[in-house]
Amino acid sequence: MALQPRHYIIGLLGAGVLGGLAWIAFRTDPVPVDLAKIDRGPMLVTVNADGKTRVKDVFEVAAPISGTARRAPVEVGDAVTAGETVVAVVEPAAPALLDARSREQAEAAVREARAALTLAEAQFRQAEEELHYAQTQHDRARTLAERGVSSQTALEDASQLLAIRLAAREAARSNVEMATSALARARATLIVPGASGSSRDTCCVTLKAPITSTVLSVDIVSETPVAAGTLLLTLGRTDDLEIVADLLSADAVGLKPGTRAIVDRWGGPAPLEAMLRSIEPSAHTKVSALGIEEQRVDAVFDIASPPEEWAGIGDRFAVYLRIVTWEGDGVMQVPLSALFRRDGGWAVFRADGETARLTPVTIGHRNGTAAEVTEGLSPGDRVILHPSDSIADGTPITERTTG
Repeated sequence: MALQPRHYIIGLLGAGVLGGLAWIAFRTDPVPVDLAKIDRGPMLVTVNADGKTRVKDVFEVAAPISGTARRAPVEVGDAVTAGETVVAVVEPAAPALLDARSREQAEAAVREARAALTLAEAQFRQAEEELHYAQTQHDRARTLAERGVSSQTALEDASQLLAIRLAAREAARSNVEMATSALARARATLIVPGASGSSRDTCCVTLKAPITSTVLSVDIVSETPVAAGTLLLTLGRTDDLEIVADLLSADAVGLKPGTRAIVDRWGGPAPLEAMLRSIEPSAHTKVSALGIEEQRVDAVFDIASPPEEWAGIGDRFAVYLRIVTWEGDGVMQVPLSALFRRDGGWAVFRADGETARLTPVTIGHRNGTAAEVTEGLSPGDRVILHPSDSIADGTPITERTTG
């Protein structure tokens, strides 16, 4: 029986349906991916570090004598004026109380000194009498010599004796002064602390501010005994600050004075500008949070922004520094999350329509988020971020939608 035309149409329709079902069954679903567009723009390469502010010139006020520091007349944050504001008052230490034996010894020393003074006074009176006699003898010898009754030799002997008696009187006077001072010193050991007349009118040592500044800290607040050299308070100008950052020594090696830094996380609405002034010549060992010993060094920065922009910053405030080691404008960049190693170099998956294409690239400078692309990509290209193992050259892709 011959086939009718409608039989051919039904066959063709059946074959098409079977082919479509087979294509649906064996086709590869596109992989959802995140895409980023390659573009040009400014780029910074930075060394990031935590830092803190500090006053450039700190003035520490210490006790000049041992005694009792009275309650601090100033508080932290007070403004002081050089040569006018009293910042500390130190009362000299009172003499120690004597025990029974020490008092007996002191009283015996007083009696001994008094006796020595009496002896010195008697010797002084004796010296004065001998001087008076020598003066009389000298005057008589001179009169006789002028009359020619006595010889010149007798006059010379009288003059010599007179000079000896003058010197003896001066020595006796000095002995009296020494004995008087020894008696006063011996009596001073018997002075009772707080007794009337036990001290002169020099009650206290008053310390005034050495500079016009702000009180940064007060070490002695309440009245307390202090030794000479004890730190009482610290002064400094809070409008003259610098920033100290703790850097790895390997990062600090390539930095030069004048390097620009961006100050973030300081509490203000906008970042501040700073300039590297110096790097300390000696590093120190510091153990990281992972327990690794690191050699770190302090880098000192001057704040370049106008003071009115950072008026709220004080001493030892925390800041975050981004130290610029390289910067450029119009730099073509690719996100670091799109890069991966391939045959000893770098590569990305570029979106060619709805297909992933493996594309080798050459990169230059890198920072924490992107890398400079020197070869392999063009502005406007789109690359796959965080490519998974399911993506290869030629894999169908579809851009992942959010929401």
